[in-house]
Amino acid sequence: MSVAFAGNSTTGSSREAGPLRVMIVDDSVVIRGLISRWVGAEHDMEVAASLRTGLEAVNQLERINPDVAVLDIEMPELDGISALPQLLAKKRDLVIIMASTLTRRNAEISFKALSLGAADYIPKPESTREASAADIFHHDLIQKIRHLGARLRRKPAVASPPLAPASPAPAPRSPVARPTAPAPAVPASSGALTTRPFSNQAPKVLLIGSSTGGPQALMALVTELGPVIDRFPVLITQHMPPTFTTILAEHLARSSRKPAAEAVDGEPVKPGRIYLAPGGKHMRVARSGADTVIALDDGPAVNFCKPAVDPLFTSAIDIWHGSILSVILTGMGSDGMRGGKDIVAAGGSVIAQDEASSVVWGMPGAAANAGICAAILPLNQIGAKVNRLFAGDRA
Repeated sequence: MSVAFAGNSTTGSSREAGPLRVMIVDDSVVIRGLISRWVGAEHDMEVAASLRTGLEAVNQLERINPDVAVLDIEMPELDGISALPQLLAKKRDLVIIMASTLTRRNAEISFKALSLGAADYIPKPESTREASAADIFHHDLIQKIRHLGARLRRKPAVASPPLAPASPAPAPRSPVARPTAPAPAVPASSGALTTRPFSNQAPKVLLIGSSTGGPQALMALVTELGPVIDRFPVLITQHMPPTFTTILAEHLARSSRKPAAEAVDGEPVKPGRIYLAPGGKHMRVARSGADTVIALDDGPAVNFCKPAVDPLFTSAIDIWHGSILSVILTGMGSDGMRGGKDIVAAGGSVIAQDEASSVVWGMPGAAANAGICAAILPLNQIGAKVNRLFAGDRA
């Protein structure tokens, strides 16, 4: 590895090839053992260390020199949220994934961790004896390690500042440095991307889908969407478990200064508020007499996710036809691409976040490479573009 540990500095060269070095920090010997076996079974990653406390992680970081740390929240001596800034002070490009059980307190701490520079979070199952819960935890954790670690390897080793600390009305920024000039539509890692014209139909609803890196991106985006939220309904699906979506809705309300809440089955969809798909449920829209209402679905996962973006996108076509503007933000996988294709076929439009400003360019990249996007933009340009489109701009 070519990472220097002199204060906050890092070298300017790309990471060397080889397995991702993963440091596991959890006071549960069962969890440490599980994650160690899962990581050890992957060809592209290895266990760099398995530690019991955050204090051990801080004290041994230089010697271990990991690429990724899976950091528990509740630990003796030094808990995860206290260890996080100390670890990043020693190695600013360390990818830290917070792990916690599904409690409101831990969800709030996980959101605070994102504001302090953590790359992502993952909910731990209450009991690893439940096969389905353990399988989901296994799949999601390995994918997060792989994709977040791969992004680290692709980028030069230049430190980026963490998100701003939380404030009474937080509006966190993306942890990824974003260009101020328009990004080209041809990322270095993919072939030439083509865009299509925006729909000639005036949008009547804004649909947003996101996953890894989504909470930070969403909170930055909604601060700019006040004029749209006031006049049109905004519906969001973020890949996130129960309890976490409750906290996210509260953060979105504070960031946007508009009503935002987890959607309730059967409630009318109206302008002036943000509807967030609740964790563990797919959110669709449906007709009920003359009204458009929320329809929550407890069916199987779609694209390995629940909630998933595609069910929201496809259901909206029956209501608004081609008068739909959809935005696909940062996230792993390809969820939203198929629904986006259907929206475009119906006459609507899709905007994707660009690769440079995405934590993981999976979902927006899938849409961009499918040729369905009318624009591929940095996060800090999406809000202004959305406002112009809803104000009547069709270019």
